[in-house]
Amino acid sequence: MLGVADHLARIARIEAGSPVGDDLDLADWILGSRLENLLARFGLASMETSRAISSLSGGERMRVKLAALLLPAPDILLLDEPTNNLDSYGREGVANLIEGWNGPLLVASHDRWLLERVERIVELSPAGVTIVGGNRSSFKVERDANRARSIEALEQAREGLDAAKRSKQREMEKQARRDKRGRALAAKGADPKPYLFQQQQRAEKTAARYGVVGQEIVDQADAMPRSAQAEVERIVPIRIVLPRSGLSSRQTLVDVHDLVCERNGCVLFGSMDLVVRGPKRIAITGPNGSGKTSLVRLLLGLDTPASDKIASDQKSMAVLDQHLAMLDKSETLLDTMKRYNPALDQQSAHTSLAAYGFRGQWADRTVTGISGGEQVRLALACLFSRPEPPQMLILDEPTNHLDIEAIELLENALTHYDGTIICISHDEAFRNALGLTRAITMGDT
Repeated sequence: MLGVADHLARIARIEAGSPVGDDLDLADWILGSRLENLLARFGLASMETSRAISSLSGGERMRVKLAALLLPAPDILLLDEPTNNLDSYGREGVANLIEGWNGPLLVASHDRWLLERVERIVELSPAGVTIVGGNRSSFKVERDANRARSIEALEQAREGLDAAKRSKQREMEKQARRDKRGRALAAKGADPKPYLFQQQQRAEKTAARYGVVGQEIVDQADAMPRSAQAEVERIVPIRIVLPRSGLSSRQTLVDVHDLVCERNGCVLFGSMDLVVRGPKRIAITGPNGSGKTSLVRLLLGLDTPASDKIASDQKSMAVLDQHLAMLDKSETLLDTMKRYNPALDQQSAHTSLAAYGFRGQWADRTVTGISGGEQVRLALACLFSRPEPPQMLILDEPTNHLDIEAIELLENALTHYDGTIICISHDEAFRNALGLTRAITMGDT
C-alpha cells in the first residue's frame, strides 16, 4: 500500500553487501527515516511495514493511505472522505496534515469537525453549487440565514394570498350592497324603467368585472405560496418527531458484571461492569480494535460472551449501524415497512411512511434508489412505527457515509428521543449534539 517494497528491498540488499544492477544508483537512503516519521505522524509508529494489509483495521488502512500520500512529497493534495473509519488518533493526524499543509488542498468531506479547518466551502446539491468563504461555521450561518429567508418568504406569500382573498370578498360584498340598493329603488318605482334597466346592466357588468379581476389577483397570489413552498421543501430539511418510548426511570435495560470478551483467542476486554437503568445517554469510546462493536454485539445477543454474566432486554433494543444492515436494498419502502410492522395494513403502512416524509409514489421506490439520508429516515420510520417503539437505540458509527443534511436530520430526531442512547461514533460534533452524559472508554490502560 505504501509502494516502497522494492525500494526497501534494494536498501536491504545493499546493506547485506549484495547489491544487484543499479541498486546503488537508485537507492533512497533517507526513505527509511522519512517512512518512520510519516507513520509516527499518523499514530502508526510501532507498525511493521511488512505487516499484511488484511490484518489492519479500516482506520489503520486509512492512516497508511495518508502516509503513502505524503511519501512522494506532492505539490497538491486531493483528499476524499479522509476521516471515514478513523479513530480519534487518525482524525487528529488528518487535521494536523491539513493545518500544516502549505500547498493547494481539495478535500471532499462530510466531517463537520474537519471542515472547521478549511478556508472555503463549495457545496454541491440538487439546488446547485454554493460557494462560501470561510469554514463550516461560516457556511452554516449563511445556510441557516438562507433557510430562514425562504421560510419568511413562504409566510409572506401566504399572507398575500389571504389579503387578496379578503380584498376580493370586500369588493364582492360592496357590489352586493349596491345591487341591493338598486333593487330597492326599482321596487319603489323611483326611476323610469329604461333607466333602471341601464343601471341593472351596468351593475351586472361591474360585478362581473370585479369578479374576474378579483379572481385573477387571487390566482396570482395563490401561485406565490406554491412557489415559496417548493423552495422551502428544496432547501429546508424535514423534521422528524419520534414517538415516546415508554421507558421508566426504574426500568433496567442492561445488567452486566465481570463481562469478558475474546476474539481469536485474544481478550479484547475483561471484567466489565455496566448497568443501564432508565433513560441514559452513553458514549462508547476508544481506538479502533478496542472492542466497541464487539460490546454492542454482546448486548444485542449476537455473540456469546466468554463469561456468561450479561443480562439485557434485547426486545427493547434497536441498532442503527453505518451500513444500515436492517434494510434490504432490493425491497420497496412499503415492503420494508410491512416487514418490520406486519400488523399494519396497506393504508396504515402508507400513513406511517408519510409521517417520515415518504408520500405517494415514494412507497414504491426501492431502498437502493434512495439517498443515504432517506435510508436513515426509512430505518427510523420502520423502528418507530412498531406498537412498542424501541426503548434503547444503539448507534454504531451511524454518520459514516451520510451527508451533513442527513446527519443533522438524525441529530434533530434523536435530540428529543426519550429513551436510552448508546453511541459509538468518532464524529465529535454528532456526539456533542446528542448530549451524551456518560462515557465508557474501551482499551483504557
